[in-house]
Amino acid sequence: MLDNFLFNVKYGMNHVLDINAYDHVLFLIVLTIPYVFKDWKRVLLLVTVFTLGHTLSLVLAAYNVVSVNAQMVEFLIPITILIVALYNVFTAGKGAQKEKIGVLFLTTLFFGLIHGLGFAREFHMLLGATDNKLVLLLEFALGIEVAQVIIVFIVLFLSYVVQTIFRFTKRDWIMVISAIVVGLVIPMLLNNDFLA
Repeated sequence: MLDNFLFNVKYGMNHVLDINAYDHVLFLIVLTIPYVFKDWKRVLLLVTVFTLGHTLSLVLAAYNVVSVNAQMVEFLIPITILIVALYNVFTAGKGAQKEKIGVLFLTTLFFGLIHGLGFAREFHMLLGATDNKLVLLLEFALGIEVAQVIIVFIVLFLSYVVQTIFRFTKRDWIMVISAIVVGLVIPMLLNNDFLA
């Protein structure tokens, strides 16, 4: 029982931390980069909303409520990263992340749904013929959340170091990191089979 629990949590963590599937990490970076440590509650809430969206789409896929075109989802995932990165570039230093929580959270939930759908097919194979789909889903979601919190902490820590020790302005830091992410995402879009 404990072995299964640990396996599923670790599987969720590996899903996020997989170096070959770095789209999840890129999304977390652009989501977190506008914030500092004192904003940790807001960031944690954002990340949890993303996990909820991700898990909800896995639940819908696991119970065969939705079925999606995998190529289209693989195209939409980098689009979500690009949207957040460009939003950061255009709002850097303007305090946009402090505005009302609604739109940002709904967008993050929606993007979580899209990212979850991207993993639905592989997750379906993991489920196999298990009767305990919901338990497995929750354990997997816990692993995702733990990995996301680790990444968020690393991003906040690096932001602190760069802005405090290296005297980068917050605006420049957001611009540079978001621009790098845009540069990484554009090839993902151009190489996507959906456009072929």
